[in-house]
Amino acid sequence: MSDYVLSETTRSRLMRISTASIATALFKRGLRSQCIQGVQPVARKPGNMVGQAFTLRYIPAREDRNDISVFRNEDHPQRVAVEQCPPGHVLVMDSRKDARAASAGSILVTRLQMRGCAGVVTDGGFRDAETIGALDIPAFHTRPSAPTNLTLHEAIEINGPIACGDAAVFPGDVIVGDGDGVVVIPAHLADEIAEECAGMEDFETFVTESVRSGHSIIGLYPPTRRETEERYAQWLAARGTDKS
Repeated sequence: MSDYVLSETTRSRLMRISTASIATALFKRGLRSQCIQGVQPVARKPGNMVGQAFTLRYIPAREDRNDISVFRNEDHPQRVAVEQCPPGHVLVMDSRKDARAASAGSILVTRLQMRGCAGVVTDGGFRDAETIGALDIPAFHTRPSAPTNLTLHEAIEINGPIACGDAAVFPGDVIVGDGDGVVVIPAHLADEIAEECAGMEDFETFVTESVRSGHSIIGLYPPTRRETEERYAQWLAARGTDKS
């Protein structure tokens, strides 16, 4: 598990940065596969989901191991993961990209919310999706799914490396989710990505305002002309923002 601890400064920055900007910053560093494919918010929330990853891995269920009585086991990994996911973290579940059976339901997700967790992500589906969508905790899945996870999945490992939606997720990685999806930031890059992207967001706001004022995107986006750089510096100064 990573020794990295997400600072409040970095968390605050990531709360206002789009996953699109983060994906671009990661691509500049050669990282192409950091977006969790196929997931979407159960319901849109006002702000981003930001937190370090705490993981749960499922394998295919086998009939001699996964009858309904296994939930009576107090050491069942799905239940234990919900109780161990630290406050401020995101529970990320490897459900093998299979939404035919639920990764969790509203009671477990409510428990995560009450424990102060920052969100929950699965590359499978949630049951009780309407109820989960009404909670405050951000939740991402592929689609609603009624059957219990036991019909197809066995929770087997807590807080190890996983695959989720074709992205590698290591415990402690920083997870950011918004209306466009979920991106995984390697822990050792989180602070610099957050700092860089804060500047990217400012520049894209400037570009959007320029386009709405009638400017061509040629020379503006990307900024290949000196006139653009000068106007951006003036725009930052007018907002009281230091370009550095």
